[in-house]
Amino acid sequence: MEYPKIYLSIDNCFASKRWACPKDWMKVISDAGIHYVEASADNECDPLYMDESYLSSWAADIRKLAPIYDIKIANLYSGHGTYSTLGLAHPDRRNADKMLFGWLCRMLNTAWELECGLGFFCHAFDQTTLQSPELYHQALNDLTERLSILAVRAAKLEIPKIGVEQMYTPHQIPWTINGARELLREIKHRSGNNFYLTIDTGHQSGQHKFRRPEREMLEKAIAEFKRTGRFDGTWLGPQKIYDLIRASKPLNELETAIETCPYLFADEHDSDTYEWLRQLAPYSPVIHLQQTDGKKSAHLPFNDACNATGIISGEKVINAIAEAYEKTPEANMPDRCEAIYLTLEIFGGTADLPIDIEYKVKDSAAYWRRFIPEDGLTIDKLREKL
Repeated sequence: MEYPKIYLSIDNCFASKRWACPKDWMKVISDAGIHYVEASADNECDPLYMDESYLSSWAADIRKLAPIYDIKIANLYSGHGTYSTLGLAHPDRRNADKMLFGWLCRMLNTAWELECGLGFFCHAFDQTTLQSPELYHQALNDLTERLSILAVRAAKLEIPKIGVEQMYTPHQIPWTINGARELLREIKHRSGNNFYLTIDTGHQSGQHKFRRPEREMLEKAIAEFKRTGRFDGTWLGPQKIYDLIRASKPLNELETAIETCPYLFADEHDSDTYEWLRQLAPYSPVIHLQQTDGKKSAHLPFNDACNATGIISGEKVINAIAEAYEKTPEANMPDRCEAIYLTLEIFGGTADLPIDIEYKVKDSAAYWRRFIPEDGLTIDKLREKL
């Protein structure tokens, strides 16, 4: 049994617009006792906004300063700039190609300069696409093809790992466990190269809203519509279901229509952070850590107050990863990861005091150092220390 080495890392998104220069955010991170960084595009290295020559200078500064602060850039990651668009799944190919070749491939070049991995999320399907199985499957095929092209490009540059983040709604895939598995397999099949997933411990907060409605739920929706003329907070899947209820169509017609769009629904286990880890951790070289109550993805810190109501436990995370590696490797999947970066992704609010953001970082680092006292230990050794 080969277990992965585990490293504690942090996304420097907490420093955005506060500690913008590499020497500044490196100092905050080093002072917190963390030595591995996920450099967010939000913190002054996004090709959408940054000058080309500046980006090269930025990478050079990183290489010069990293030894001084005992910091290594483990990964680059996309931020809010690319998250705000349909991106790689834009129905206009010109925009999708712009995201692929103009943004992601430029980020790959920076990753090559820093000898680090790349992770991202920069796509979504609009309502028109989601409502048509034909359009949806064509869009999914096109997205998979672009990700496969990226996997080939990354392999040629010898990028250590590249992968996409899992999300939690139908319009942002992969958002289900089975869907994530199928995506990774298909990219491996098309490209002949490894392509990975980033599991986020707070990205299981939406799937419960999108369960397939049973007959009882449909009857309840019909009754509520007759009473109020509205469908507040009711997920029925395809838009045409709502239209059929408005037209007073029979239940069996509604149930038949639901089956036309199975990709709009999640299963119960898709809402379970630890099930994601037990099934897919070996294919997630980056695991984003945020504290959550399970109801929202607010990227809370691991301090006493948030841990008191949070569902993310260091012990449970370590155990779930170890259990995943004790299973037989899955066929046709990417190679299992030999190293996993457990990466704190803590947001600093616009109105947060800088000192309080620093406390979020230090408190979160201190909490996780209880479970990862030394970087590079294998998961089985960490498990023995629990």
